[in-house]
Formats: sequence, structure tokens, C-alpha cells
Amino acid sequence: MVARCSTDWEDAPGVAAQAIAVSERAVALAQSDGRAWDAALLALRDAEATETRGDAKRDFALERKLEAAAAAPLEIASLAADIAALAAVAGENCEGTYRADAAAAAALAAGGAAAAAHLVRVNLGIRAADPRLTHALASEQAARDVADRLGDAAR
Repeated sequence: MVARCSTDWEDAPGVAAQAIAVSERAVALAQSDGRAWDAALLALRDAEATETRGDAKRDFALERKLEAAAAAPLEIASLAADIAALAAVAGENCEGTYRADAAAAAALAAGGAAAAAHLVRVNLGIRAADPRLTHALASEQAARDVADRLGDAAR
């Protein structure tokens, strides 16, 4: 919205198009995330119900489903960082009337990145050294940094 409303900014249409593309990808990921989590939840319930120790094949299948359930939130965290970066560009180049809206977009993106990083952590189990978790947390931090910067500037 910020880019669409900034008529004097030459790159605004491109930024608006990027934001729409990211938004469409996020919607698709949210839908696939639900399906992946449903499959992981069924596998978890099955594992709890059978409790056969030493079944490496079952354990591997469950691990794969949990990793699949972490894939969409991981990409959503990255997209949220992208949206925050777009909000920063918009906030720096838009008409002054819309700077608070750019800051709000960055704050929402930071919240989305934090939620997604949390889901990555949960779905992967607690493995602090996992590079996927590291990536999700870096995306969360990048979005938060932009949100903080824009929020301070909008005050």
C-alpha cells in the first residue's frame, strides 16, 4: 500500500509488485504448511500409539515428516525478512504521510518471522546447531532490526 500510494517515487510500482509476489507466495506456503503439519501430527500420534523402540524405519519417516513441516515456516521466515526489507525501502522513499504504515508493515513482518522461527524450532525439535533454525532466527532478527529502525523513525 505504501508503494502504491507514493506517486512521486519512480521505483514504487516495482516495490509494490515485489510485495504482491511475496504475499502470494506466503499464502501458498501457509496452505502447504497446514498439510505438512497434519501429516507430521498423524505420524507423531502413530509413533506415540505404537511405541516400538528401535524401529529405525518408522523413526526416519517421522523425522522426514517433521522436517517437511518445518520447511514452510522456514520459507515464511525468509519471506517476512524480505517484506521487512521492502518496508524499509518504502519507508525511506515514500511520501511522509505513509512512513508510519511502512513501519507497521515491518512490525507485522517481524511478528510473522518470529512466529515462523518458533514453528521451525518446534518442528525440528530443539537442535540449536541446525542450519535451518539458524537461518530462521537470522530472518527473524533481520525483520526485527528493520521494524525497530522504522518504528523509531516514525515516532
